[in-house]
Amino acid sequence: MELGLVGLGKMGGNMRERLRRAGHTVVGYDRNPDLADVHSLQELVDKLSGPRVVWVMVPAGAATQSTVDELAELLEPGDVVVDGGNSRWTDDEKHAAELAAKGIGFVDCGVSGGVWGLENGYALMYGGSKEDVAKVQPIFDALKPEGDFGSVHAGKVGAGHFAKMVHNGIEYAMMQAYAEGWELLEKVDSVTDVREVFRSWQEGTVIRSWLLDLAVNALDEDEHLDELRGYAQDSGEGRWTVEAAIDNAVPLPAITASLFARFASRQEDSPQMKMIAALRNQFGGHAVEKK
Repeated sequence: MELGLVGLGKMGGNMRERLRRAGHTVVGYDRNPDLADVHSLQELVDKLSGPRVVWVMVPAGAATQSTVDELAELLEPGDVVVDGGNSRWTDDEKHAAELAAKGIGFVDCGVSGGVWGLENGYALMYGGSKEDVAKVQPIFDALKPEGDFGSVHAGKVGAGHFAKMVHNGIEYAMMQAYAEGWELLEKVDSVTDVREVFRSWQEGTVIRSWLLDLAVNALDEDEHLDELRGYAQDSGEGRWTVEAAIDNAVPLPAITASLFARFASRQEDSPQMKMIAALRNQFGGHAVEKK
């Protein structure tokens, strides 16, 4: 089938290539003319036969909103817009209503796979009506990993991005657990080869995973991670997961703690620990360290 693809960065560019390898026609637009097949959304829409499917892979928020707004003026009733970026699920409901007013369908799709997706396929979680999803299904089938798993029609509009958000929250907690275990192993004198301990876990253990494989890859490149600074950014989806948990009164202690650990990583000198040190000195006369 034909697909318009907006946003040809690391993910979008590889998705275009995977789809073309599967025999689909992809017309790509990006603000970087060196990456683009066409040089405007108008030209992209003009090159597609109806009913059109346009997949948006741009940053969440203002960039996605402006793209949806422009497509709403260019597309026709029966066409479908897919938001494959990391939009918040509440934005999906807004975009679906905006497009529905013009007879245009909307599907939200959480995409996981990163730089490995071109060869391994992308895990896909999508939300929308059965009719709109059916128009996109050949694209989903080409992007997903081989086999019976790796994609799911998660429910109504917003369900795809909500599922991907929870996926990322779980990912936060899993990474934090591996990181804490690695630090403890590195700390003790009795363990002399932490990297090989991690490697041994790759087979036969209940904690083996792709994340563990990637951890071993990282340790092979830099055995003690000496070249890295202990600073971790967050994409925003961990925050949304915690906020959704609060809204629904669902306890998420592990995911919440992993998000806060990233915040702590950005502090050169913890203000909280200054107060802890001061209090210990006040009530117990414990020594404090001066700058």
